[in-house]
Amino acid sequence: MGARPATVVISGYYGFGNSGDEAVLQSIVIALRDEADKLGFKIEPIVLSNDPAETSRMYGVRAVHRLKPHHLLRAIWKCDGVISGGGSLLQDVTGIGSIPYYLAVVGMAQWLGKPTFVYSQGIGPVNRKSFYPWIRRVLGRCRYLSVRDEESAELLERMRIERGRIHVVPDPVMGLPLRGARALEGGGSEERPLIGVSVRFWNEDRSELDGLAAALADIRARRDVRIRFLPFHLPSDAEASRYVIGRMGLPADDKNVEIVENAAHPQDMLAEVGACRLLVGMRLHSLIYAASQLVPMIGISYDPKIDQFLRRLRMTAAASTRRFSREAVVAEALKLLDAPDEWRQDKQQAIEALKRQAQEPARQIVSFFRQQRGT
Repeated sequence: MGARPATVVISGYYGFGNSGDEAVLQSIVIALRDEADKLGFKIEPIVLSNDPAETSRMYGVRAVHRLKPHHLLRAIWKCDGVISGGGSLLQDVTGIGSIPYYLAVVGMAQWLGKPTFVYSQGIGPVNRKSFYPWIRRVLGRCRYLSVRDEESAELLERMRIERGRIHVVPDPVMGLPLRGARALEGGGSEERPLIGVSVRFWNEDRSELDGLAAALADIRARRDVRIRFLPFHLPSDAEASRYVIGRMGLPADDKNVEIVENAAHPQDMLAEVGACRLLVGMRLHSLIYAASQLVPMIGISYDPKIDQFLRRLRMTAAASTRRFSREAVVAEALKLLDAPDEWRQDKQQAIEALKRQAQEPARQIVSFFRQQRGT
C-alpha cells in the first residue's frame, strides 16, 4: 500500500480569469507532480481560488474558496504545507489589501506549525515601508524562499532578509509545456506571417494603445501579415484589443485582424502564442510564453517586471507606456519578421537554461516532503 500523498495548499491570484496567473498555477501543479513522480512520491495540490469549481475542472485539483475563512482555515489545518506563489503577490500598487492577504495565509500556516514555501514570486513594488517588518517576519520563517528576478531579491535584502536564503529562479511559466501536439491554423510557418498582440489598459488617455495601433498599421502597410490579439485577462484585455483595432483604420471587411475568443486554458493560449511568427506584448506572461516557444518578441513596458524579464534574455523593451516610440516598435518588428532565425539562435541557449531552472522550486519542495517522511 503506497504512502499517503503530501497535501499542499497553493495560494495565489487564482480563479480570476487572468491567463498569466492561471498559467503560473498550471506550471506549479505540473512541476510538482513531475518532480514527485521522479522520486516515486505523490503530491496533492489544494488551490485557494476565487472560483473553486472552475479551478478544479480546469486543472484536476482540489480547490477551496480563498475568501471563505472556514474553508481556507480547514484546508490549511489539514494540509502538509503551504506554497505562496508565484506571480506578483507582495506588492501594493494594485491595492493595499494584497500584501496583508497573502502574508496572512502564510502566517496562519506558520502559526499552525505547517512548513511554508515561496515559489518564484515577483516582490514589489512595496511603497508602504510599514509592510517591511511583516514581510521580513513571515518570509523569514519559510523553509524555502525563491523569487523570479534579482530586483525582487534586492528588495528583500533591503527589508533585511539574509541574501543567502533567497533563491533567484525564472518565472514558473517558463516550464509550462504544450498540451499534446496541437497545431493551429496559421502561425510562423505560413506564407503570411502571424503577429500575436497582447495589450492591456494602462494610461488613462490611452496614448500607449493609440501609439501601438499606429505602429501595427505601419507594419501592415509594409508587410503582408495577419494580426491576432491575445487577451490574457478577460474581459478587460479583450476590450483593450478592440480599442486598438478600432484605431488601426481597418476596412470593414478586413479578415486579417482578429481576437482570440476561446483560449481560457493556459496551455491553449500557449499554443496560440507558439503559432506566431512574432509576439508584441504588454502582459508579462505573453512574453514568457513567447520565450518558451522560441517566438521572437517585442516587449512594451508598463511595469518593472517587464524590463526585469527582458533583461534575462539580454533584451530591452522597444517602447513603454510612459514613452511610446512608434518608430522603434515598427523597426524592431520588421527586423524580427525578416530574420526570426537570428533571434532564435541568439536566445535559444538562455531560454533553455531558464526552462531548466524554472523546475528548481518544485524539486526543492518535493525533496523536503520526501525527506520529511523518510521515503
